[in-house]
Amino acid sequence: SADKEEHKKPKKKSPKVCGYPISIFFIVINEFCERFSYYGMRAVLVLYFKYFLRWDDDFATTIYHTFVALCYLTPILGAIIADSWLGKFKTIVYLSIVYTLGQVVLAVSAIHDITDTNKDGTPDNMTFHVALSMVGLLLIALGTGGIKPCVAAFGGDQFEDDQEKQRGTFFSIFYLSINAGSLLSTIITPILRGQECGIHTQQQCYPLAFGVPAALMAVALIVFIVGSGMYHKTAPQGNIMVKVTKCIGFAIKNRFRHRSSQYPKREHWMDWADEKYDKLLIAQVKMVLKVLFLYIPLPMFWALFDQQGSRWTLQATTMDGDFGALTIQPDQMQTVNPILILILVPIMDSLIYPLISKCKLNFTPLRRITVGMFFAAMAFVAAAVVQLQIDKTLPKFPSNSEMQVKFINAFNREVEFTAGGHGLSLKPFTVLYCTSLHVCRYKGRNCFKCLNFSLQFEDITKKPEQGANAIRFFNGLDTALNVTVGDNEIGYILPNNMSEYTSVKRGYAGYWIRNDAGLECFVEQELGFGSSYTLLIPPTLTFVGNCSEGVQKILDIEPNTFSMAWQIPQYFLLTAGEVVFSVTGLEFSYSQAPSNMKAVLQAGWLLTVAFGNIIVLIVAEAATLEDQWAEYILFAALLVLVCIIFAIMAYFYTYIDPAKIEAHFANMEYGEKERKKSLEMAKKASFQHQDEDNKSSDSSSDEEEESKQSKM
Repeated sequence: SADKEEHKKPKKKSPKVCGYPISIFFIVINEFCERFSYYGMRAVLVLYFKYFLRWDDDFATTIYHTFVALCYLTPILGAIIADSWLGKFKTIVYLSIVYTLGQVVLAVSAIHDITDTNKDGTPDNMTFHVALSMVGLLLIALGTGGIKPCVAAFGGDQFEDDQEKQRGTFFSIFYLSINAGSLLSTIITPILRGQECGIHTQQQCYPLAFGVPAALMAVALIVFIVGSGMYHKTAPQGNIMVKVTKCIGFAIKNRFRHRSSQYPKREHWMDWADEKYDKLLIAQVKMVLKVLFLYIPLPMFWALFDQQGSRWTLQATTMDGDFGALTIQPDQMQTVNPILILILVPIMDSLIYPLISKCKLNFTPLRRITVGMFFAAMAFVAAAVVQLQIDKTLPKFPSNSEMQVKFINAFNREVEFTAGGHGLSLKPFTVLYCTSLHVCRYKGRNCFKCLNFSLQFEDITKKPEQGANAIRFFNGLDTALNVTVGDNEIGYILPNNMSEYTSVKRGYAGYWIRNDAGLECFVEQELGFGSSYTLLIPPTLTFVGNCSEGVQKILDIEPNTFSMAWQIPQYFLLTAGEVVFSVTGLEFSYSQAPSNMKAVLQAGWLLTVAFGNIIVLIVAEAATLEDQWAEYILFAALLVLVCIIFAIMAYFYTYIDPAKIEAHFANMEYGEKERKKSLEMAKKASFQHQDEDNKSSDSSSDEEEESKQSKM
């Protein structure tokens, strides 16, 4: 066939630099840009769900992990398309176009001005933005998953058979480009998100945070196409996964047809496929199934690991990102993972593993994987401990059955009042909280029906979002005031009235207060992460220069005081677990896979990631735990249980040498062919001998006939 003829063509000689084909440089740059695009978009995704689409934490987590699961389910589709239909090059190009389109659609969905008809900064048609976001994410999942199994393999195809060393170096550089793209994107994209942009109102710049990854994906596509003339492109040869699936399907169907006790049992259920498939393929499938069986508990590890981008990022939003001169955004904490990977991989390979070996400890690959899972479980225990400390700093808002009432004394003198028959007093610029409709406490005394007061204002009902601070002013003067902070106007405040809350960034804040007479003064304040203040302007305020001392700052909600640095131990434990688990798992799978089925086990490994994210979906939706720390402990406990199960499975696993098994069956097949060949030769010789006997018999008959005729 034409495909086979193309497959037999010698590899195209690509120009070389230092012994390496130039074509691989296009592939490495393509991979760097694609990984920057993917991880950059993913770094801010859960915050986009929470703060732009206004989803709660649980639903944002659910959609986030649904997306990640799709990204790891689609590689199977991409591998089948590449191997059975389009070939690797065309598959990468076509699906990269889909990928780029998805990134562009997602960036457009984040432009709030599209549906902000009343120009108040809030989209008026949120359904439009949600629908566009989901279309974009679906296209991205199809694109990134579809090209995942193709790019690295396509790079390997560029080398000659005698370039094993160069090919190995290429794969090291290739995976370095993955980590470099991931590291840079998780630093840069949150910074872009933190910028403010918009036509009518300035908002967090999600269009820029998604637009730059979209641009990088377009660059990745262009760079890959530019190198087209230099690539060696192999024709589709048929997908081994399809062949394996058909072989397994036939064995199951054939076993079901012969389920009656009258048929003799076979050593392995896959042996029921030998009526249609050769023994070597069946033996290879058995080896694959043996490893895939060990994969069953592994999704639980990924269920914990991928929560770095969801639960842990949301946890960081309630923490203090102040590191002295450096301010860290919650989504930037994800950079700790790639940084630690670059540090821990060489340490493990050159120090830890050799040290364990010198101690005469048999640290087999499966034992390493078990230890990796245990590290991940401990990481979530650490996350639970951090969450408990965070909870101590969070405000306690009343439940749905309660109402919180707050009395603020805005006068520069003590105020006495009666509540429920009890006489109470408030010192100047102090606050009395009532957390029940019926009972309030002030200095140990109860007061009833605490709703009897003259001025009523809505108080803040939740922690300020994205580390910002909620600020409002009470005007105690007998004249109206206009208050601004930076370029934002807090508003026109009537006498003895309260302004709405305004979101103010962390750091230095300066407020200008102006009255109707044109007099003004300046108030300054240093703000942390996530606090809330009511600033009381007393009747005695003097409008001269800096009037910060004259304005009383009443703290409504404490700022985040628990540092994001406390997340580093849980990131360290999880990354250590990843290095031991993931790298070892890939090496183990490669060593236990038949020569032509390594891609099957790679697909199986990616499926464990997908199923791990599905587990998060189930727990996030099904669990009714009110406390986040309890959910972390639940995940840790589940992984410890799975870790024990895996350790038992690993204990009974027997390591194999696929090359020896394949050689054994190849020799058997060769012997079978030789036997058949000898039988055919013997059969042919027998036929020749019989022909000679027949000829000899015919010759004797002819001589006898001639003798009879001569006598007559």
